Amino acid sequence: MKFDFTTVWDRRGKDSIAVDGFGGWFGPTEEAKKKNEELKAQGGGFDVLPMWVADMNFATCPAITEELQTRAEHPLFGYYGTPDLYYQRIIDWQQERNGVEGLEKKHIAYENGVLGGVVTALNVLLSKGDKVLLHSPTYVGFTGCIENNGWKIVHSPLYKDEQNIWRMDYEDMEKKIVDEKIHACVFCSPHNPCGRVWEREELERMMEIFERHQVFVISDEIWSDIILNGHKHIPTQSVSEYARLHTIAEYAPTKTFNLAGLQGSYHICYNEWLSDRLAKESSLSHYNAMNVFSMHALLGAYSDTGKAWVDELREVLSENINYACDFIRDHFPGVACAKAEGTYMLYLDCSGWCEKKGITIDTLLQQGWDVYVAWQDGRGFHGPNSIRLNLALPTLRVKEAFERLGKYVFV
Repeated sequence: MKFDFTTVWDRRGKDSIAVDGFGGWFGPTEEAKKKNEELKAQGGGFDVLPMWVADMNFATCPAITEELQTRAEHPLFGYYGTPDLYYQRIIDWQQERNGVEGLEKKHIAYENGVLGGVVTALNVLLSKGDKVLLHSPTYVGFTGCIENNGWKIVHSPLYKDEQNIWRMDYEDMEKKIVDEKIHACVFCSPHNPCGRVWEREELERMMEIFERHQVFVISDEIWSDIILNGHKHIPTQSVSEYARLHTIAEYAPTKTFNLAGLQGSYHICYNEWLSDRLAKESSLSHYNAMNVFSMHALLGAYSDTGKAWVDELREVLSENINYACDFIRDHFPGVACAKAEGTYMLYLDCSGWCEKKGITIDTLLQQGWDVYVAWQDGRGFHGPNSIRLNLALPTLRVKEAFERLGKYVFV
Protein backbone atom coordinates (compact mmCIF):
# COMPACT_ATOMS: atom_id res chain seq x y z
CA MET A 1 0.00 0.00 0.00
CA LYS A 2 1.10 3.56 -0.67
CA PHE A 3 -0.18 4.94 2.65
CA ASP A 4 0.51 3.98 6.26
CA PHE A 5 -2.28 2.06 7.96
CA THR A 6 -0.01 -0.09 10.14
CA THR A 7 1.78 2.29 12.53
CA VAL A 8 0.52 2.05 16.11
CA TRP A 9 0.38 5.67 17.26
CA ASP A 10 0.81 6.59 20.91
CA ARG A 11 -2.10 8.97 21.47
CA ARG A 12 -1.63 9.44 25.21
CA GLY A 13 -1.47 13.11 26.13
CA LYS A 14 -2.34 14.17 22.57
CA ASP A 15 -5.87 15.43 23.27
CA SER A 16 -7.50 12.10 22.38
CA ILE A 17 -10.60 11.11 24.33
CA ALA A 18 -10.38 7.70 22.65
CA VAL A 19 -7.37 6.91 24.84
CA ASP A 20 -7.37 9.50 27.63
CA GLY A 21 -11.10 8.96 28.27
CA PHE A 22 -10.41 5.34 29.21
CA GLY A 23 -10.09 5.10 32.95
CA GLY A 24 -12.13 8.28 33.36
CA TRP A 25 -15.73 7.80 32.28
CA PHE A 26 -15.26 4.04 32.23
CA GLY A 27 -12.42 1.56 32.52
CA PRO A 28 -10.85 -1.25 34.53
CA THR A 29 -11.54 -1.92 38.18
CA GLU A 30 -8.90 -0.99 40.72
CA GLU A 31 -8.09 -4.67 41.12
CA ALA A 32 -7.59 -5.07 37.35
CA LYS A 33 -5.40 -1.94 37.20
CA LYS A 34 -3.22 -3.22 40.03
CA LYS A 35 -2.84 -6.60 38.38
CA ASN A 36 -1.97 -4.99 35.07
CA GLU A 37 0.72 -2.83 36.69
CA GLU A 38 2.25 -5.95 38.22
CA LEU A 39 2.27 -7.66 34.82
CA LYS A 40 3.87 -4.60 33.22
CA ALA A 41 6.63 -4.66 35.82
CA GLN A 42 7.33 -8.21 34.66
CA GLY A 43 7.44 -7.16 31.00
CA GLY A 44 3.82 -8.05 30.14
CA GLY A 45 0.45 -6.46 30.77
CA PHE A 46 -2.08 -4.77 28.52
CA ASP A 47 -2.11 -1.42 26.78
CA VAL A 48 -5.36 0.32 25.87
CA LEU A 49 -7.05 -0.76 22.64
CA PRO A 50 -9.28 2.26 21.79
CA MET A 51 -12.38 0.70 20.21
CA TRP A 52 -15.24 2.88 21.41
CA VAL A 53 -15.66 6.49 20.23
CA ALA A 54 -15.96 6.76 16.45
CA ASP A 55 -12.61 8.15 15.46
CA MET A 56 -9.78 6.32 13.71
CA ASN A 57 -6.42 5.26 15.02
CA PHE A 58 -4.75 6.02 11.70
CA ALA A 59 -2.81 9.16 10.84
CA THR A 60 -4.84 11.32 8.51
CA CYS A 61 -4.12 11.64 4.79
CA PRO A 62 -0.71 13.32 4.23
CA ALA A 63 -2.26 15.78 1.77
CA ILE A 64 -4.18 17.27 4.68
CA THR A 65 -1.18 17.79 6.95
CA GLU A 66 0.77 19.25 4.03
CA GLU A 67 -2.07 21.68 3.28
CA LEU A 68 -2.29 22.73 6.94
CA GLN A 69 1.47 23.14 7.28
CA THR A 70 1.60 25.31 4.17
CA ARG A 71 -1.16 27.55 5.49
CA ALA A 72 0.43 27.70 8.98
CA GLU A 73 3.66 29.03 7.46
CA HIS A 74 1.84 32.30 6.78
CA PRO A 75 1.51 33.72 10.32
CA LEU A 76 -1.67 35.75 9.92
CA PHE A 77 -5.01 34.21 10.82
CA GLY A 78 -7.47 37.06 10.66
CA TYR A 79 -10.86 37.30 9.00
CA TYR A 80 -10.98 35.52 5.68
CA GLY A 81 -13.33 34.62 2.88
CA THR A 82 -14.22 31.20 1.52
CA PRO A 83 -12.66 30.67 -1.92
CA ASP A 84 -14.59 29.18 -4.82
CA LEU A 85 -12.10 26.32 -4.73
CA TYR A 86 -13.69 25.13 -1.48
CA TYR A 87 -17.04 24.68 -3.20
CA GLN A 88 -15.52 23.24 -6.35
CA ARG A 89 -13.70 20.56 -4.37
CA ILE A 90 -17.02 19.51 -2.81
CA ILE A 91 -18.75 19.50 -6.20
CA ASP A 92 -15.99 17.40 -7.76
CA TRP A 93 -15.86 15.00 -4.79
CA GLN A 94 -19.59 14.41 -4.81
CA GLN A 95 -19.63 13.91 -8.56
CA GLU A 96 -16.71 11.49 -8.68
CA ARG A 97 -17.40 9.56 -5.48
CA ASN A 98 -21.21 9.54 -5.36
CA GLY A 99 -22.29 10.25 -8.94
CA VAL A 100 -23.99 13.53 -7.98
CA GLU A 101 -24.98 15.67 -10.98
CA GLY A 102 -26.15 19.28 -11.05
CA LEU A 103 -24.58 20.32 -7.76
CA GLU A 104 -23.68 24.03 -7.66
CA LYS A 105 -22.11 26.40 -5.16
CA LYS A 106 -25.52 27.80 -4.24
CA HIS A 107 -26.63 24.36 -3.02
CA ILE A 108 -23.76 24.06 -0.50
CA ALA A 109 -23.48 25.70 2.91
CA TYR A 110 -21.03 25.27 5.76
CA GLU A 111 -22.05 23.62 9.04
CA ASN A 112 -19.92 23.61 12.17
CA GLY A 113 -20.90 19.99 12.66
CA VAL A 114 -23.48 17.52 11.42
CA LEU A 115 -25.42 17.56 14.68
CA GLY A 116 -25.51 21.34 14.59
CA GLY A 117 -26.82 21.05 11.05
CA VAL A 118 -29.55 18.69 12.23
CA VAL A 119 -30.66 21.17 14.89
CA THR A 120 -30.61 24.08 12.42
CA ALA A 121 -32.73 22.13 9.95
CA LEU A 122 -35.25 21.03 12.57
CA ASN A 123 -35.56 24.62 13.80
CA VAL A 124 -36.57 25.57 10.26
CA LEU A 125 -38.95 22.67 9.74
CA LEU A 126 -40.64 22.17 13.12
CA SER A 127 -42.06 23.82 16.20
CA LYS A 128 -40.83 22.84 19.65
CA GLY A 129 -42.64 19.76 20.86
CA ASP A 130 -43.15 18.35 17.37
CA LYS A 131 -42.30 14.71 16.76
CA VAL A 132 -39.42 13.40 14.67
CA LEU A 133 -39.10 9.95 13.13
CA LEU A 134 -35.84 8.05 13.66
CA HIS A 135 -34.85 4.45 13.19
CA SER A 136 -33.60 2.44 16.11
CA PRO A 137 -30.93 1.48 16.99
CA THR A 138 -30.30 5.23 17.00
CA TYR A 139 -27.06 7.21 16.98
CA VAL A 140 -26.69 8.59 20.49
CA GLY A 141 -25.83 12.06 19.15
CA PHE A 142 -29.24 12.30 17.50
CA THR A 143 -30.97 11.43 20.76
CA GLY A 144 -29.12 14.15 22.65
CA CYS A 145 -29.45 17.01 20.21
CA ILE A 146 -33.10 16.34 19.36
CA GLU A 147 -34.37 15.85 22.89
CA ASN A 148 -32.24 18.67 24.31
CA ASN A 149 -33.83 21.08 21.83
CA GLY A 150 -37.40 20.21 22.72
CA TRP A 151 -38.54 17.78 20.03
CA LYS A 152 -39.92 14.31 20.66
CA ILE A 153 -38.43 11.22 19.04
CA VAL A 154 -40.62 8.46 17.65
CA HIS A 155 -38.61 5.34 16.90
CA SER A 156 -39.27 2.92 14.08
CA PRO A 157 -37.20 -0.19 14.83
CA LEU A 158 -34.99 -1.75 12.19
CA TYR A 159 -35.08 -5.53 12.00
CA LYS A 160 -32.79 -8.27 10.66
CA ASP A 161 -34.09 -10.39 7.80
CA GLU A 162 -33.34 -14.06 7.08
CA GLN A 163 -29.93 -13.08 5.63
CA ASN A 164 -29.01 -11.18 8.83
CA ILE A 165 -29.32 -7.82 7.05
CA TRP A 166 -30.81 -4.80 8.79
CA ARG A 167 -34.02 -3.60 7.07
CA MET A 168 -36.55 -0.80 7.48
CA ASP A 169 -40.09 -1.67 8.57
CA TYR A 170 -42.05 0.43 6.08
CA GLU A 171 -45.45 -0.43 7.51
CA ASP A 172 -44.36 0.63 10.98
CA MET A 173 -42.84 3.83 9.60
CA GLU A 174 -46.00 4.84 7.76
CA LYS A 175 -48.30 3.99 10.65
CA LYS A 176 -46.27 6.12 13.06
CA ILE A 177 -46.05 9.01 10.59
CA VAL A 178 -49.84 9.04 10.31
CA ASP A 179 -50.70 8.33 13.95
CA GLU A 180 -48.16 10.77 15.40
CA LYS A 181 -48.58 13.46 12.74
CA ILE A 182 -44.88 13.44 11.85
CA HIS A 183 -43.44 15.70 9.15
CA ALA A 184 -39.69 15.30 9.65
CA CYS A 185 -37.35 12.33 9.67
CA VAL A 186 -33.68 12.27 10.69
CA PHE A 187 -32.20 9.53 8.55
CA CYS A 188 -28.75 7.94 8.81
CA SER A 189 -27.07 6.74 5.60
CA PRO A 190 -24.94 4.67 5.98
CA HIS A 191 -26.48 3.73 9.28
CA ASN A 192 -24.70 4.25 12.58
CA PRO A 193 -24.44 1.99 14.58
CA CYS A 194 -25.73 -0.85 12.38
CA GLY A 195 -23.42 -0.19 9.42
CA ARG A 196 -26.14 -0.67 6.81
CA VAL A 197 -25.58 0.81 3.31
CA TRP A 198 -29.06 1.34 1.92
CA GLU A 199 -29.99 0.13 -1.56
CA ARG A 200 -31.68 2.43 -4.08
CA GLU A 201 -34.94 0.47 -3.97
CA GLU A 202 -35.09 0.84 -0.19
CA LEU A 203 -34.57 4.59 -0.39
CA GLU A 204 -37.16 4.92 -3.14
CA ARG A 205 -39.75 3.08 -1.10
CA MET A 206 -38.98 5.20 1.96
CA MET A 207 -39.33 8.42 -0.02
CA GLU A 208 -42.64 7.28 -1.52
CA ILE A 209 -44.02 7.06 2.01
CA PHE A 210 -42.59 10.46 2.89
CA GLU A 211 -44.05 12.02 -0.24
CA ARG A 212 -47.53 10.64 0.55
CA HIS A 213 -47.43 12.33 3.95
CA GLN A 214 -45.26 15.40 3.23
CA VAL A 215 -42.34 14.40 5.43
CA PHE A 216 -39.07 16.32 5.12
CA VAL A 217 -35.78 14.44 5.55
CA ILE A 218 -32.52 15.41 7.21
CA SER A 219 -30.12 12.80 5.89
CA ASP A 220 -26.87 12.34 7.83
CA GLU A 221 -24.42 11.02 5.22
CA ILE A 222 -21.21 11.70 7.14
CA TRP A 223 -20.22 8.03 6.69
CA SER A 224 -20.83 8.01 2.93
CA ASP A 225 -17.15 7.71 2.01
CA ILE A 226 -16.53 4.70 4.25
CA ILE A 227 -18.17 1.96 2.21
CA LEU A 228 -16.90 -1.61 2.55
CA ASN A 229 -16.60 -4.81 0.54
CA GLY A 230 -17.83 -3.40 -2.76
CA HIS A 231 -21.07 -1.83 -1.54
CA LYS A 232 -22.18 1.52 -2.99
CA HIS A 233 -23.54 4.63 -1.32
CA ILE A 234 -26.68 6.09 -2.91
CA PRO A 235 -27.29 9.74 -1.93
CA THR A 236 -30.79 10.09 -0.51
CA GLN A 237 -31.43 13.18 -2.64
CA SER A 238 -30.79 11.22 -5.85
CA VAL A 239 -33.67 8.75 -5.73
CA SER A 240 -36.58 11.01 -6.76
CA GLU A 241 -37.54 14.60 -7.43
CA TYR A 242 -39.40 14.70 -4.13
CA ALA A 243 -36.25 13.49 -2.35
CA ARG A 244 -34.15 16.13 -4.11
CA LEU A 245 -36.36 19.00 -3.00
CA HIS A 246 -37.37 17.76 0.46
CA THR A 247 -34.05 16.47 1.79
CA ILE A 248 -31.26 18.35 3.54
CA ALA A 249 -28.15 16.18 3.30
CA GLU A 250 -25.35 16.55 5.85
CA TYR A 251 -21.76 15.67 4.89
CA ALA A 252 -18.26 16.18 6.29
CA PRO A 253 -14.66 15.16 5.65
CA THR A 254 -14.19 14.80 9.41
CA LYS A 255 -15.31 11.16 9.72
CA THR A 256 -13.61 10.06 6.50
CA PHE A 257 -10.24 11.62 7.30
CA ASN A 258 -10.27 11.54 11.12
CA LEU A 259 -10.60 15.31 11.53
CA ALA A 260 -13.24 15.55 14.26
CA GLY A 261 -10.95 17.77 16.32
CA LEU A 262 -10.96 20.35 13.52
CA GLN A 263 -14.76 20.37 13.01
CA GLY A 264 -16.06 21.44 9.61
CA SER A 265 -19.13 19.99 7.86
CA TYR A 266 -21.48 21.12 5.11
CA HIS A 267 -25.00 20.54 3.92
CA ILE A 268 -26.44 20.18 0.44
CA CYS A 269 -29.92 21.55 -0.18
CA TYR A 270 -31.50 22.00 -3.63
CA ASN A 271 -34.68 23.69 -2.40
CA GLU A 272 -34.22 27.46 -2.57
CA TRP A 273 -37.00 28.11 -0.05
CA LEU A 274 -35.30 25.81 2.44
CA SER A 275 -31.79 27.09 1.69
CA ASP A 276 -32.76 30.69 2.42
CA ARG A 277 -34.27 29.73 5.76
CA LEU A 278 -31.38 27.48 6.73
CA ALA A 279 -29.00 30.36 6.04
CA LYS A 280 -31.05 32.71 8.20
CA GLU A 281 -31.35 30.21 11.05
CA SER A 282 -27.65 29.38 11.09
CA SER A 283 -26.72 33.08 11.10
CA LEU A 284 -28.66 33.98 14.23
CA SER A 285 -26.04 33.00 16.80
CA HIS A 286 -22.94 33.85 14.73
CA TYR A 287 -21.71 30.44 15.87
CA ASN A 288 -21.82 28.64 12.55
CA ALA A 289 -18.56 30.04 11.16
CA MET A 290 -15.81 28.09 9.46
CA ASN A 291 -12.31 27.80 10.90
CA VAL A 292 -9.58 28.63 8.40
CA PHE A 293 -7.80 25.35 9.20
CA SER A 294 -10.94 23.25 8.73
CA MET A 295 -11.36 24.90 5.33
CA HIS A 296 -7.81 24.03 4.30
CA ALA A 297 -8.22 20.54 5.72
CA LEU A 298 -11.11 19.97 3.31
CA LEU A 299 -9.02 21.27 0.41
CA GLY A 300 -6.34 18.72 1.26
CA ALA A 301 -8.85 15.93 1.86
CA TYR A 302 -10.88 16.39 -1.32
CA SER A 303 -7.83 16.06 -3.56
CA ASP A 304 -6.47 13.33 -5.81
CA THR A 305 -4.27 12.14 -2.96
CA GLY A 306 -7.30 12.11 -0.67
CA LYS A 307 -9.23 9.92 -3.10
CA ALA A 308 -6.39 7.39 -3.24
CA TRP A 309 -6.05 7.43 0.56
CA VAL A 310 -9.75 6.71 1.06
CA ASP A 311 -9.63 3.83 -1.42
CA GLU A 312 -6.84 2.19 0.58
CA LEU A 313 -8.63 2.94 3.85
CA ARG A 314 -11.67 1.06 2.58
CA GLU A 315 -9.54 -1.99 1.86
CA VAL A 316 -8.07 -1.99 5.37
CA LEU A 317 -11.44 -1.51 7.05
CA SER A 318 -13.05 -4.20 4.90
CA GLU A 319 -10.34 -6.63 6.01
CA ASN A 320 -10.88 -5.68 9.64
CA ILE A 321 -14.66 -6.06 9.43
CA ASN A 322 -14.38 -9.43 7.70
CA TYR A 323 -11.89 -10.73 10.24
CA ALA A 324 -13.95 -9.53 13.20
CA CYS A 325 -17.24 -10.98 11.96
CA ASP A 326 -15.63 -14.36 11.21
CA PHE A 327 -13.97 -14.41 14.64
CA ILE A 328 -17.23 -13.56 16.41
CA ARG A 329 -19.10 -16.26 14.49
CA ASP A 330 -16.47 -18.91 15.31
CA HIS A 331 -15.54 -17.99 18.89
CA PHE A 332 -18.29 -15.92 20.58
CA PRO A 333 -21.40 -18.15 20.85
CA GLY A 334 -24.53 -16.19 21.67
CA VAL A 335 -23.20 -12.94 20.19
CA ALA A 336 -25.17 -11.77 17.15
CA CYS A 337 -23.56 -9.43 14.65
CA ALA A 338 -24.63 -8.25 11.19
CA LYS A 339 -21.60 -7.52 9.01
CA ALA A 340 -21.25 -3.78 8.54
CA GLU A 341 -21.50 -2.69 4.89
CA GLY A 342 -20.27 0.81 5.69
CA THR A 343 -18.73 2.72 8.61
CA TYR A 344 -16.05 1.05 10.74
CA MET A 345 -18.34 0.12 13.62
CA LEU A 346 -19.82 -3.21 14.64
CA TYR A 347 -22.96 -3.40 16.73
CA LEU A 348 -23.00 -6.55 18.84
CA ASP A 349 -26.11 -8.09 20.38
CA CYS A 350 -24.80 -10.03 23.37
CA SER A 351 -28.18 -11.22 24.68
CA GLY A 352 -27.49 -14.89 23.99
CA TRP A 353 -24.09 -14.82 25.68
CA CYS A 354 -25.37 -12.97 28.75
CA GLU A 355 -28.26 -15.41 29.11
CA LYS A 356 -25.98 -18.42 28.67
CA LYS A 357 -23.54 -17.18 31.30
CA GLY A 358 -26.15 -15.69 33.63
CA ILE A 359 -24.50 -12.26 33.59
CA THR A 360 -25.59 -8.72 32.80
CA ILE A 361 -24.30 -6.55 29.99
CA ASP A 362 -22.63 -4.41 32.67
CA THR A 363 -20.59 -7.40 33.78
CA LEU A 364 -19.62 -8.25 30.20
CA LEU A 365 -18.55 -4.69 29.48
CA GLN A 366 -16.45 -4.63 32.63
CA GLN A 367 -14.75 -7.90 31.70
CA GLY A 368 -13.62 -6.30 28.45
CA TRP A 369 -12.48 -3.10 30.13
CA ASP A 370 -10.49 -5.12 32.66
CA VAL A 371 -8.31 -6.44 29.82
CA TYR A 372 -8.04 -2.90 28.42
CA VAL A 373 -10.36 -3.36 25.45
CA ALA A 374 -12.07 0.03 25.39
CA TRP A 375 -15.41 -0.92 23.84
CA GLN A 376 -18.64 1.04 24.17
CA ASP A 377 -21.88 0.39 26.00
CA GLY A 378 -24.45 0.08 23.20
CA ARG A 379 -27.55 0.77 25.26
CA GLY A 380 -27.31 4.48 24.54
CA PHE A 381 -28.11 3.54 20.94
CA HIS A 382 -31.39 1.92 22.07
CA GLY A 383 -30.17 -1.66 21.86
CA PRO A 384 -30.45 -3.78 25.03
CA ASN A 385 -27.48 -6.03 25.80
CA SER A 386 -25.50 -4.39 23.01
CA ILE A 387 -21.91 -3.22 22.54
CA ARG A 388 -20.56 -0.89 19.83
CA LEU A 389 -17.08 -1.71 18.61
CA ASN A 390 -14.73 0.50 16.56
CA LEU A 391 -12.51 -1.39 14.09
CA ALA A 392 -10.55 1.58 12.70
CA LEU A 393 -7.23 0.32 14.03
CA PRO A 394 -4.26 -1.34 12.35
CA THR A 395 -5.30 -4.89 11.48
CA LEU A 396 -2.76 -6.43 13.87
CA ARG A 397 -4.35 -4.44 16.72
CA VAL A 398 -7.82 -5.63 15.74
CA LYS A 399 -6.57 -9.21 15.83
CA GLU A 400 -4.96 -8.56 19.20
CA ALA A 401 -8.25 -7.25 20.56
CA PHE A 402 -10.23 -10.29 19.49
CA GLU A 403 -7.59 -12.70 20.72
CA ARG A 404 -7.68 -10.88 24.07
CA LEU A 405 -11.47 -11.03 24.21
CA GLY A 406 -11.47 -14.68 23.20
CA LYS A 407 -8.90 -15.63 25.83
CA TYR A 408 -10.17 -13.64 28.80
CA VAL A 409 -13.80 -12.61 28.22
CA PHE A 410 -15.76 -14.98 25.97
CA VAL A 411 -14.66 -18.14 27.77
